Amino acid sequence: MILATPGPVEIPQFVREIFLQPAIHHRTSQFKQILIEGLERWKRLVNLPYGVFLSSSGTGAMEAVVLNLVKKGAVSVNGGKFGERWGKICKAYSIPVQEIFYPWDTPANVAEVVDRVIAGAKEGKVDTLLLQLCESSGGVRHPVEKIAKEVKRERPEIVVVVDGITGVGVEPIDSRFIDVIIAGSQKAFMLPPGLAMVGFSQLGMERIGKGKGFYFNLAVELKKQESGTTAFTPAVQHIIAFNEVVKRWEKMGLDNYYRFTRLRHQGLKEGIRAIGLELYPQEPALAMVAVKMEGAEQFRRLLEEQFQIKVAGGQDHLKDKIFRINNMGLIPPNRLVYILNSIELGLERVGVRSYTGDGIRAFSRYLFQNDNKK
Repeated sequence: MILATPGPVEIPQFVREIFLQPAIHHRTSQFKQILIEGLERWKRLVNLPYGVFLSSSGTGAMEAVVLNLVKKGAVSVNGGKFGERWGKICKAYSIPVQEIFYPWDTPANVAEVVDRVIAGAKEGKVDTLLLQLCESSGGVRHPVEKIAKEVKRERPEIVVVVDGITGVGVEPIDSRFIDVIIAGSQKAFMLPPGLAMVGFSQLGMERIGKGKGFYFNLAVELKKQESGTTAFTPAVQHIIAFNEVVKRWEKMGLDNYYRFTRLRHQGLKEGIRAIGLELYPQEPALAMVAVKMEGAEQFRRLLEEQFQIKVAGGQDHLKDKIFRINNMGLIPPNRLVYILNSIELGLERVGVRSYTGDGIRAFSRYLFQNDNKK
């Protein structure tokens, strides 16, 4: 079975082998070195001076950040299931939150978000902005860098938080005006779920202060991890595997790695359009391709049963309206050729169109024509 969902993604063989290795104890000099190396790689990846690993899903890191950094109140962008989650976390802790709603295919409007944050800050009610880089429920890419820059121009004291769970490791992120970036192991890092990573700017670090909570007290965890240990039992094998994945990216050269991801994404979009299907979001994120289709649930079952491909469906009002194909991690082009070919064959079997091979031709043409271009 090909797992082509945008998280969890397929786990490559070299990662699976790491999880079969003998366990090592986390209170040893051996693991201390691994932890320190992993944190340094993480901080370089997001270009932020402080970092921490949490043994949780990405949602755990979102909760930790809200609990520890939001002091007065927050503005959040709600453009899908994960933007909605920011609001739910704030409300769970009785933290005031102003949500700005967008259709799931629509990127956040820079001016609208900035105006709301500035107004809330002037009233003394807002000190934090909560965003998604990629809202994976619809596949849209929000202009977080532009929003952050404009917010900081007017109110540099606002802490800008970006959920990059479906974005980090997919494309470079300009973090000059961002204070917190969150990522998760089951996305571009191609690991099992269970490890979250958080990067902090100097302002983000200062905002934490003494921290809050017990397990998710970021002040305690940051202090421990800076010295090469952890407050609680860490996800040891995940951290070992994280190191190995990022080492491979570094060996390829991050620019080359990101460029290959962009090429695959554009090629996949060309292939989808060539077989007569329409993309869902107005501004697609590089992490996936979300495709419009009435009756998407039945088509997903066909792909799984007849071609051994599992793609993700839509949620809530998008259920049976879209399906989503992963583009995160180290995906060989021939894997996407097979997926595109199967989609086109599937369309023939449900009577939508005759098979012509247009999808794989468009995909291959784009990759070959652009592979050597800078």
